[in-house]
Amino acid sequence: MESSDLSLCRVALREKGLYWLLGAAGTRQARVSGKFQYDAKSASDYPAVGDYVLADLNGVDAAVIRRVLPRTSVFLRKAAGVAVWEQVVAANIDVAFLCMSLNSDFNLRRLERYLAVAWDSGATPVVLLTKADLCDNVATKIAETESVAAGVDIVTTSVIVEGGARIAPYLAKGKTLAFVGSSGVGKSTLINALLGEERLKTNSLRNDGKGRHTTTRRELIPLPCGATVIDTPGMRELGVWNAGGGLSTEFADIEVLAGKCRFRDCAHRMEPGCAVRAALERGELSANRLLSYEKLRTENAYSENAESYLAAKEEKFRKIAMLNKASRRK
Repeated sequence: MESSDLSLCRVALREKGLYWLLGAAGTRQARVSGKFQYDAKSASDYPAVGDYVLADLNGVDAAVIRRVLPRTSVFLRKAAGVAVWEQVVAANIDVAFLCMSLNSDFNLRRLERYLAVAWDSGATPVVLLTKADLCDNVATKIAETESVAAGVDIVTTSVIVEGGARIAPYLAKGKTLAFVGSSGVGKSTLINALLGEERLKTNSLRNDGKGRHTTTRRELIPLPCGATVIDTPGMRELGVWNAGGGLSTEFADIEVLAGKCRFRDCAHRMEPGCAVRAALERGELSANRLLSYEKLRTENAYSENAESYLAAKEEKFRKIAMLNKASRRK
């Protein structure tokens, strides 16, 4: 079938091997063609929420997706659990809102992880600090966030007070925004505010102040202003997948320091002339941030090559053993 016989649609929802497409003719259920399944090399080749596809809409029971168009951006993570493959969270995103609430969900190390993945996706990351009405030290939390989010817009919001007003500057016609973050940070509530109606189900806080898991699927939703949002389920884990470029952007401060070390293969442990260790001693670099950087680099190496990951892990524990041995001799 020629491309001229196919219709351009966008994937709004994927569930149990079926897809819901948005197009000029409205919403249509679809499946991928047999040839598409045969040609697919990995799970990430299949259509994801946000993808533009060419589909044959003349099917009796469902439309047939023949082709996924090249993605302008893709938010990838390592699939949850022990499996070693990539999973597409959403595609063709212009702005990725990294949502973190200012109560018990606040976690800088997790935010560094999200920022690295977002930078690597090709989308523009924006940190969205929610539930400001539940925090007594908002200014302090913003300052802490700025320490790990250089060059990134930081937006604070409280649905109770402001609704989606703080997000309005990002809502240009034709743009796609994705909301990602842990469960219960208020993603669905914010989208309802942007829609002007209670379309998405929301839940109240638990007794411990943490949010309840509500969204169970990724969904693309057109907004009245002409922009589009993608709601995603809360992620209990976000494994990095081949995100070397994003790590270099998020941890540019550490990589600049590493470039000043005396030795190119400096491990930033006991080597003389280590600029990273010197920055730690001067208090210019947080030990927790360095640890986060090293952890994510090792994890990323595993996604690229499990063998190199295991070698790095073995080397790490070898160095720890050497340090322990040296300390016992003193």
